[in-house]
Formats: sequence, C-alpha cells, structure tokens
Amino acid sequence: MDPVALTRALVDIDSTTGRETEAGKWLAHHLRDRGFSVVEQAVDTTRFNVLATVGSPSVVFSTHFDCVPPFFPSRVDGDRLYGRGACDAKGILAAQVAAADTLRASGETRVGLLFVVGEERGSDGARVANQTANGCRFLVDGEPTDSRLGLATRGALRLKLRAAGRAAHSSFPELGVSAIDALLDALVELRSIELPADPVLGRTHYTVGLIAGGVAPNVVSPSAEAELMFRTVGDAAEIRRAMAPLERRVTVEHILGVPPVRLTTVPGFESAVFPYTTDIPFLTEWGQPLLFGPGSVHVAHTAEEFVSIPELCAAVGHYVTIARQLLQSSA
Repeated sequence: MDPVALTRALVDIDSTTGRETEAGKWLAHHLRDRGFSVVEQAVDTTRFNVLATVGSPSVVFSTHFDCVPPFFPSRVDGDRLYGRGACDAKGILAAQVAAADTLRASGETRVGLLFVVGEERGSDGARVANQTANGCRFLVDGEPTDSRLGLATRGALRLKLRAAGRAAHSSFPELGVSAIDALLDALVELRSIELPADPVLGRTHYTVGLIAGGVAPNVVSPSAEAELMFRTVGDAAEIRRAMAPLERRVTVEHILGVPPVRLTTVPGFESAVFPYTTDIPFLTEWGQPLLFGPGSVHVAHTAEEFVSIPELCAAVGHYVTIARQLLQSSA
C-alpha cells in the first residue's frame, strides 16, 4: 500500500470539522476493499467514526480525519507533501492503514484501526467511540510528534472571565463603572499569580485568546469578557484555586477541561513531552495509550501544512514495530 497516494486521496476530500461525511464514506469503502471488516459508528445524523478490524484486536491504531479550516488540496514539492491534514492527521492515518495492512499480510490479526471525527472541536467522535470499546489492551494514537513517542501530554482548561459595569456618558466617567477596566485589572493581576508546575510537564502557561467589551467609544463600558486557554500540568482545580483572588473583579466561567495524560512507551524510540491535547483522554476504555506520528505540530493548522514523504513512509515501519512490541509484551 502506498501511504503517499492514500494521504493525497484523503487530503483532497474536504473534511473540515462538521463536514467529515464524504471522507468517512471514502475511507470505509477503501478499507472494505482491502478486506477489513468495517463498522461505521454514528456520531450524529451525518457523521460517523470508522472502526476496521480483521480479528479481535489487542492493539488499535487511532487518529482523527477531521481538519481545521480552511481546506486546501494536496500537492507534492520535492520530498514534501502539502495539503490540509497532510500531517494532522491524514498522513498519520495513511501510515497506520499501511502498517495494519503489512501486519495482516504477515498473518497478524490482532491489530485494528479506529478513525474518529470531531477531534479539532470537542472530540465528539472519541466520546462516542469510548462507549463501544472492544477490550483492546493498547491504543496507539496518532498526532504529529516528529516520529517520537510521547511521554505525556498537557491538558487544557478554557475559562471565560466576565466583568460587569455600569454605563454612563464618557464625559462623566464618574457616573459609571467601567467593565473593561475591571477586566484589564484582572488580567494584569493574573500575570503575577503562581500557577502549578510539574517536574515532567513543566509550568502551566496560558494565552488570552479572545477579548471583547463595551458598546461604543463614548460610553463607559457596561460589560466585558475574555476567554483564556491554560495548558495544564495537573488538576485544573489548582488553577481555579489560584485564580480565586480575581473573583473580586470578575466572574469565572468554566468552558472546557481536558486532563493531562501520562503515556506508555516502548524501547527503541526517542520520546518527548507534548504541550497539546489529543483524543486520548476521551478514549480511556481502549487500553493503555501511546502517542506517535510523523510530521511536526509546528506546521499543523498553518497555510503551509506538510509532511515529509520519507518520514511518512518510515512511519509505516515504525507503527509495525510498535505494534509487534506491544503484542509481544501482552502475550
């Protein structure tokens, strides 16, 4: 199986999150043609995960086939394959399919494939898949790790800060209360708060991703809000406790929480800690988790997303090696 051709075929189908149906149908058909038994797990009225097996899997390769916008098709330039999803994560998916095909050709039937929708926006596909886990012992999740095994991944905590004020004519600011000022004061105070640290994952960091407020330039602002994304290294409750002093200025609303994850490794591979989140926290019923994939997260989600073709092809063998070591350890 040619992982480059398979990657290009998948990349050329627009599967921006929410629009994965066509790619799912193509993938399910392709895997059935390769002799896999395929189950389409409904996630909503149009989208579905794809589970492919040839026996009872002890090891499952998994990744997602949705992508961030905007869509752009594949092209090859030198030894690089460009396109939306080239490294995040359709190239990874192609390498996993090729590895499972290689293992099956050698008589190994204990390796399956689980490809999910919705990873880029809430992991709804993984949440559905977790309800139908089949008792496998290891889940090898695919994300761009520069062909290194993950030791751990950070979690994520998304919070919204809201400030309330009182509107007034800007020529008499003393008659109003500026919500924007209160919000800015809270954000400045946050900079001096000691956030949790971990010896492996490092120190918690955050970004202010969105900020909005006010109604007009000549009105004291009656409301303001900001959304923050923390990359967590432990229990998110520690961050909430550390932020308690801010609540005299703003209210704090919980939007999303994903815990950090400690991962399984096998000998013979370089390993690293990764600061991003994956579907792994939502696939807890699929066995001990590993994280591995070709490509760099630094080019994922960019207008120049690509995967190195030599690295993509080498990943097929790496996945085969990882699966064989896991199967041997569980024998």
